[in-house]
Amino acid sequence: MVTAKKTPIFVGMLFIVGTLSGVLSVVVTKSLLENADYLVVIAANGTRIIIGSIFIVIMGISLAMVPVLLFPLLKKQNEVLAIGALVFRGVLEAVMYVIIAVKMLFLYSISQRYIQALPPESLYLKSLADLLQAADIYLMNLLGIVFFIGALMIYYLLYQSKLIPRWLSAWGFLGGIPYFVASLSGMFGLEIEVFLFPLAAQEMIMALWLIVKGFDENAITGLSANDVL
Repeated sequence: MVTAKKTPIFVGMLFIVGTLSGVLSVVVTKSLLENADYLVVIAANGTRIIIGSIFIVIMGISLAMVPVLLFPLLKKQNEVLAIGALVFRGVLEAVMYVIIAVKMLFLYSISQRYIQALPPESLYLKSLADLLQAADIYLMNLLGIVFFIGALMIYYLLYQSKLIPRWLSAWGFLGGIPYFVASLSGMFGLEIEVFLFPLAAQEMIMALWLIVKGFDENAITGLSANDVL
């Protein structure tokens, strides 16, 4: 059974595992996916694509578990917002990560056929792969918007409940704004990756805080009192 004292440790670890898995997926696959002749390169490096896909699934599951573990406490502050966080940063985010992983594996499958195909099949496969690559850009930015909505709910509830220092939850809430701008701009082909850093830094600091300090005991007591009332 996960207790109120163990919950922050698990949540902090999930943030770290999820973020690390996401970074590793980029390290393993980015050079392949951005190569000018990416289908040939992917076909020759299938293991890296599979490993990258696994990292993405691990990332999705880890981050989706965060609102699940927080839900019993956050619902005592506001059940509607807690459910919203569960939907956006739990269900929807996990589903989108799985879709991204499946798309990557599908791209690998296409690459295997592409290197053996002759025109006009090879042209068709290349067009299909290019379409998947283009769709991935929109999918990643849409994921960022879903993440932003869920993050606002979580950090608002953390701020109100005082489970963590208010400066830390306020940082997360405000850091979500440039994150949203970056995701929305990405829909129109404008990459502003530096806007992702404030929230990324906050979540790593918060993860360490949760592992070392945990939740404020007075805040937990206050939430329990509200639940009784």
